[in-house]
Amino acid sequence: MPAPSPPGRGGGAAAVPRWSLVLPVKPLALAKSRLGPFAGPRRAELALAFALDTVRAALDCPLVGRVLVVTGDSVVAAGVAALGATVVGDEPDGRRGGLNPALAHGAARARLFAPHAPLATLSADLPALRAAELARVLASVPPGRRAFLADTPGTGTTLLACPPGRALRPAFGPGSRDRHAAGGARELPLPDVPSVRRDVDTGADLAEALVLGVGPHTAAVAATLV
Repeated sequence: MPAPSPPGRGGGAAAVPRWSLVLPVKPLALAKSRLGPFAGPRRAELALAFALDTVRAALDCPLVGRVLVVTGDSVVAAGVAALGATVVGDEPDGRRGGLNPALAHGAARARLFAPHAPLATLSADLPALRAAELARVLASVPPGRRAFLADTPGTGTTLLACPPGRALRPAFGPGSRDRHAAGGARELPLPDVPSVRRDVDTGADLAEALVLGVGPHTAAVAATLV
């Protein structure tokens, strides 16, 4: 029996299947620790806002068929499910197995839902994400190739994509740009997608995202911090 389609966007009758996106979100008690000096007791609330705005923009992207959020946090799960994302339990628990095993688990679940769809993992801390810019990134992925988009500093990765039938092979963490390139993924040299590159780990990162224009959840929390 085929796996049921996850709730959210319908697949339609398009000739090319739309993308499955997998987003990882840590438990809020552990998320975005480097924002502590800036956000203080609002750090967890800000981390949740980032995730909600990222999911919201991803679901608005016309090339995206489904968004799966890998998390073990019940507050995150409820928030993203209300937006239309599918929640995947964090197995193995990210606190033990780490980010990359959790992403591989989410990718495997995405394959069950849509085995013929291309797959990408996207950072969940892109509060300025624009659906149109995400569409340009996904449209630029070469057919049949793994590919990635570097973050704003140029050392990390915000998006890693792979075609149907290929393993995602995530290698996120400090210096992930070089690891993904060394693993055979092609870098996407797109100069005009700042909202897909600007992940947020520090107060300075958030200031840059605010200049780009953040989503409503982040804007509401950020307004209380200035």
